[in-house]
Amino acid sequence: MSFFSKIASIFGGSPSSNESKGAAKEHMREIAGLRVFATPQREGAQFRLAGRIEKDQDGATLTREFVRADLFSTEDDVVEVTFRKAEQIISQNGKALFADGAPTGRA
Repeated sequence: MSFFSKIASIFGGSPSSNESKGAAKEHMREIAGLRVFATPQREGAQFRLAGRIEKDQDGATLTREFVRADLFSTEDDVVEVTFRKAEQIISQNGKALFADGAPTGRA
């Protein structure tokens, strides 16, 4: 680590590689009887759109995850767009979203 990097990190400058990538806070909302989680992924100073849709079926939880290329500058923005994207996925796929019965999958 260079001298300037050390100084920057002491004064809250550039975050370490562990802090610059990873998950942000998780948010949940019910949409069409399904649990939708906005799970934005932090990438530097931005957030990537990511989430999952869950459904309880026969005593098991089925999960469909989705990640999109969209990046946002604020966590609030990415969370709202994630819920809109989940709503779109649910309306476009309907019952087919969980028709295979697999415990996990991609949406």
